[in-house]
Amino acid sequence: MKALKLVTLGGGSSYTPELVEGMIQRAAELPIGEWWFVDVEEGAWKQEIVVGLARRMVAKAGLDWRIQSTLDRRAALVDADFVTSQFRVGQLAARYLDETLPLSYGMIGQETNGAGGIFKAFRTIEAYKGIIADMKELCPQAWLINFTNPAGMVTEAIRNYLGWEKVIGLCNIPVGQKKKAAEVLGVEESFLMTRHVGLNHFHFHEVWDQQGQNRTAEVLEKLYGEAQPQVAEAVKNISNLEFPIELLRTIGQLPCDYHRYYFLEQEMLADALDRYRQGRIRAQVVQDVEEELFQLYQDPNLAEKPQQLEERGGAYYSDVACQIIQAIYQDSREELTVSTVNRGVIPYLPEDCVVEVSCLITAQGAIPLACPATGRLVTGSLKLMKEMELATIEAALTGDYERALEAFSLNPLIANGPRAESLLQDLLLAHEAYLPQFAPAIARIKEKR
Repeated sequence: MKALKLVTLGGGSSYTPELVEGMIQRAAELPIGEWWFVDVEEGAWKQEIVVGLARRMVAKAGLDWRIQSTLDRRAALVDADFVTSQFRVGQLAARYLDETLPLSYGMIGQETNGAGGIFKAFRTIEAYKGIIADMKELCPQAWLINFTNPAGMVTEAIRNYLGWEKVIGLCNIPVGQKKKAAEVLGVEESFLMTRHVGLNHFHFHEVWDQQGQNRTAEVLEKLYGEAQPQVAEAVKNISNLEFPIELLRTIGQLPCDYHRYYFLEQEMLADALDRYRQGRIRAQVVQDVEEELFQLYQDPNLAEKPQQLEERGGAYYSDVACQIIQAIYQDSREELTVSTVNRGVIPYLPEDCVVEVSCLITAQGAIPLACPATGRLVTGSLKLMKEMELATIEAALTGDYERALEAFSLNPLIANGPRAESLLQDLLLAHEAYLPQFAPAIARIKEKR
């Protein structure tokens, strides 16, 4: 049996211990021989700490995996079988700008939505140009499991523009949604199935049980409609404001946590501005959490994932990555919601575009399942958001200023008019170091200013 070689891009991420834990739990099913962790110079000190913890965790489990740490991506990628991606270009300083610059214009600032999400895509897709070129040369048979955000747009850029077909994008939110549905219905998770339709961080879903009954309305009322609803706790990076129940009843499907930004835009903006004034914008909160985590990770006696990691947000990301790798390796046809090629399951979106839907995971990749039907509100919103994503990807790949402005104009969370263009230019200047594709546009902005 051939030993597997894993490579993790963004090895210094605070999420890495969860990923290591997930792989250790699957050691009997996955014959891992070596695991390389890769980061950039800015993250070298974090990677040194995290890989030290990873080695202690593997040793405690009695495994003989060869754990390697490097800043040389090409050395790591040679003959890799699986590559996982969890990096942030510009680190938390870039996230702070993505969140605060839009707020200064009276618009929502968030790392995967609105102007901040567009610029995170710009930086990440630019970085992936070199990564994919290296993978084509050094590990052409590898599977790429991407949970670098914005996962849907990044996955689409990788597959449809950079030409790497063996890629699956993942998100933790669908896992949490199924867990919450099981909790409010008082049943085991295995008794339920979820059916997702949409895009990463902009999907809707239904809940069905193993007896073929649609339980969506029941879950919706228990979470949002009762006099004292069992309100679904939002993911750590989203304020838990109450959804407008009548709108959800009209839609007839369960929302994604991120829909709060679209259905409660003004309330979410007011909440974000209040947190900003208190010095508690999410990037600052994450910075504090990470400082605590890396203090813990340095403890030579620590040999397991600390409980405090759950406060970082992104719970289940790493475990889903492990599930996908195991499902591909064993061709197990496990059912998971991931970002993959549409293949016509959402008939009103391009057949070859990337969507986030329920799939079977096989040795050939993700096979999308039939999606729930959608009404006008969802259908129209998904068409708009996909056009915004495509404009964002084209701008990221080409550095085309007009395409970037088009993406801004399509995004529902960005106010149109002169303010939008001014914000676009401010963000281009702020992130100049990570946006070489926009160098001509940035030069023109500097000349005019």
